[in-house]
Amino acid sequence: MNPLFQLSTRKYDNEIGIVRKAMAELEKKCNVKDGYKIGEPFSKAGWTFFNVQISTEMESVIETSGMLEGALGYRIGEQLKNFLGHFLESYGSNVRIAKIDY
Repeated sequence: MNPLFQLSTRKYDNEIGIVRKAMAELEKKCNVKDGYKIGEPFSKAGWTFFNVQISTEMESVIETSGMLEGALGYRIGEQLKNFLGHFLESYGSNVRIAKIDY
């Protein structure tokens, strides 16, 4: 099963470009093609939500390459969520990761 993250923001038009750029860079670092998919956005209560799904191959590279080192969490899914949150933040994103299916 591919990890699925739900991201939320109040400024979707600004954030989507940042998220795409960051995910493209992560894809390059992992040397993976088609490593992620960004789902269609939907709005609720002033927030816009959208899903980011990471491929199994990209997730495997992140886990085995040491990228998760320093990411907090007891389980791999929690570490992956925290890693991705910090990675997006390092590119200037202010999205929140609200949910993960792992």
